[in-house]
Amino acid sequence: MTLRDLIERKRDGGRISDEEWRALTRDIATGQAPDYQISALLMAIFFRGLDDDETVALMEGMLRSGRLLDLSHLPMGRVDKHSTGGVGDKVSIVLAPLVAACGVAVPMMSGRGLGHTGGTLDKLETIPGFDTRLTLDRAAAQVERLGCALIGQTGEIAPADKKLYAMRDATATVEAIPLIAASIMSKKLAESLTGLVLDVKTGAGAFLPNITDSIRLAQTMIALGARHACPVVALLTNMDAPLGEACGNANEVEESIAALRNGGPADLRELTLRLGAEMLVLGGAASGLPEARARLEAALASGAALEKFREIVIAQGGDPRVCDTPHLVLPQPACREPYLATRDGRVTAVEPRAVGRGITALGGGRASMEDVVDGSVGFRITARPGQAVRAGDSLAVIEARNSAGVAAGRAALDLAIRLGDGDGDGDGDGAVPVRPLVSHRVSAAGVEEIGQYDR
Repeated sequence: MTLRDLIERKRDGGRISDEEWRALTRDIATGQAPDYQISALLMAIFFRGLDDDETVALMEGMLRSGRLLDLSHLPMGRVDKHSTGGVGDKVSIVLAPLVAACGVAVPMMSGRGLGHTGGTLDKLETIPGFDTRLTLDRAAAQVERLGCALIGQTGEIAPADKKLYAMRDATATVEAIPLIAASIMSKKLAESLTGLVLDVKTGAGAFLPNITDSIRLAQTMIALGARHACPVVALLTNMDAPLGEACGNANEVEESIAALRNGGPADLRELTLRLGAEMLVLGGAASGLPEARARLEAALASGAALEKFREIVIAQGGDPRVCDTPHLVLPQPACREPYLATRDGRVTAVEPRAVGRGITALGGGRASMEDVVDGSVGFRITARPGQAVRAGDSLAVIEARNSAGVAAGRAALDLAIRLGDGDGDGDGDGAVPVRPLVSHRVSAAGVEEIGQYDR
């Protein structure tokens, strides 16, 4: 059976067998499948989908296409976290050292920017010397010694997924539940985890804006984890606006360090604590969520989380001065320009997709797989939905490399930040409906609704 036959079959709504998936992922991993045919297959899957058995077979094929990160000998729990992608989402940089400081091993494997969303690896690599391309042997040794490594997907782990991940971004086929679920779980199950926490974004800036689709994605990954005795918990979190204030690469690292110093934006801190508490419970370091949260807060207040991050930076070749004076170590933009409100009103939206596309226009993201990312550019957005503003108030700062970048950033923010006279619902109270930071918790036990829209 040729790859062309599989494309044709999937295009017409047919299914691909387990054996065919095994052969296909092997060919993708070894470079025998041409890019143009992989692209065609991805588009067929995007429109026709995969059934449950196909999703399992794709995930298993990608998982078995490379080596495993064997940490099974470690005496503590091994828990990772994955976000489905957001704008301003720098949680992993704070969360991994924080959880490791509390006694759970965190082999944090992250990705690069995908679509309109940023990538943890691109952010970390703005730290001079920081090496995210660790071999599996080196990563395992570091986790054993420090309890944490912040790494990228090398050619050793799920190489078929590594290829498909890049191709999905380039072919606009990211937003497909079977592809998302199989990709995430093939990498995470390669880490020999005892638990996994998922941050499933929903809302305007998420790959899957609809709550129903987000829950379906979470349940798909929970089922895939159960096949490998890896319990999975998912939190559905708000991506109607960027997380925190910094949106870019270097500026997000600086904001992450502020959070590790027991500061930073309130929403970044809260989401980190919510996800971290789930990780400590899954890792056996706390008996319940309240105890876990208290331990995390203590690690931030004592400086233990920041010191763990410093150890990781040193171990991975980075400049440890970033922990103390990040603005002197990280790349800085050549131009900073305020973005001001043009009239009195109320912020009705800060649209994250427009912000993400603006970062790409500035040079801080990728329009193609070959693009080089400028770590210095981005935005610092202080405007929040529901906020009352006066003409001339600062809503954001554009961080660019030249005047053309400033103009591109201004055009992006013109689309992203919307002002209205009231709340848009006609009752005249001036409020804007805002989704809670965490709306649902999904586990093998079911779906728990945490909150409705707050006012």
